[in-house]
Amino acid sequence: MSSWLSFLASRGARLTATGVADFGDARSELAAAVDHAILADLSHNALIEVTGDDATAFLHAQLTNDVQALPEGAAQWSGWCSAKGRLLATFLVVRRAGGYFLMLPAEIAPAIARRLGMFVLRSKVKIADASPSWARMGFAGKTAGVIVARHWGHTPDPMRAVEKDGALCVALDAERFVILAPAEDAPPLWEALALNATPAGADAWEWSMIHAGIPVIVAATQEAFVPQMANLELVGGVSFKKGCYPGQEIVARTQYRGGLKRRMALVHLEGEARPVAGQSVFSTRFGGQAAGTVVGVAPAPGGGFDALVVAQIESLADGDLRWNAVDGAPLALRALPYAPGLPEPPAGRP
Repeated sequence: MSSWLSFLASRGARLTATGVADFGDARSELAAAVDHAILADLSHNALIEVTGDDATAFLHAQLTNDVQALPEGAAQWSGWCSAKGRLLATFLVVRRAGGYFLMLPAEIAPAIARRLGMFVLRSKVKIADASPSWARMGFAGKTAGVIVARHWGHTPDPMRAVEKDGALCVALDAERFVILAPAEDAPPLWEALALNATPAGADAWEWSMIHAGIPVIVAATQEAFVPQMANLELVGGVSFKKGCYPGQEIVARTQYRGGLKRRMALVHLEGEARPVAGQSVFSTRFGGQAAGTVVGVAPAPGGGFDALVVAQIESLADGDLRWNAVDGAPLALRALPYAPGLPEPPAGRP
C-alpha cells in the first residue's frame, strides 16, 4: 500500500484494490456531491507523463485533439483511436512546463503507455508512469469553486489550471476540478481542503462526471466506439481541423458524411443490481440484438444508478431502453448538460 493510501486509511477511507471505495458513509458522500462539495481520491486513475523536445508533435500526431494549440497551464479532453477509428482510451490532457500529464483509468494505463511507446521511434519523447509521484484528487460540487478560490487565490476558467506550492488545480468546469499534487505534499493539502468538503470515494466522483457527460473508456469498452458515439466531440475532445492521427479518416468521414447511428445518453436505473461498463442495453425496436453498451455507472443520490450508455439513436428517440435484456429493467433517459443532437421521436411514438 502506498503512503498516500495509508494516509487516507488513517482518515477513515475504506480501501479497495484500486483506491478508495468511500469514507464510511457512501450515501452522505453522494448527497454532498449534489448540494455541497466532495473531495475524492482518484487513485483509480493513473497519470502518464510525456516529456521531451518532441512531446508536443508526438501527442499531436496520436491524439484526437489539437495538442499543438494547447497552451501551458491548460487542459483538454482527448482520445486515442485504433486505425479503425475506435477509441482505445480517453484522457484528460494537462500541459505544464516541461511536458504533459495524461490522466486515464489505472486499469488500462500500463498497456496504453506501452502501446504509445511503440510509436515514439526516433522522436525525443519519454513516456513514464507518474502515478507514484503524484496524488490525484477530485473536487466537485456547488461550493467547490469557492473553496478552490480560497486556497489557490482564484477559480480558474474551465480547462485551465492554477498552481500553488507545486500542486495543480485543473478546472473541468465551474463545479468539477482535478487536483494533482506531489505525493509528499498531498496529505496537508487534503487536510486543508477537507475542512470545507466531504471526503469521498470513487463512486461520488464518478457520479459527478457521469452527470457532466464525460466519456471514460475502460478495458471493457476499448474499441467499442468511434469518438462521436461517445460524444467526445461535444465535450471538446476532437479537433476536425488538425492533421492526421490514427483513425482520423474514419472519424472525419463520420462527422462530415453522416451515418452516425449511435450516441451517448444519460440514463437512470432503479433497483439494487448494478450494471457494469461493457454490458449491453436493449430495446423493443431491435429485439434480441443489443441496442447499445454501458459506458460508466455510479450509484445515484436518491437510490438506483445513473449511467452513460451509447445506444442506437432510434432507441433513444423511442425512449425505450432496457438493461441486459429486452424485458430487463427500464432505463429512464435524463438530460445531459450539452445537446446530444438526437432526433425527435418518430410520429406515433411517445
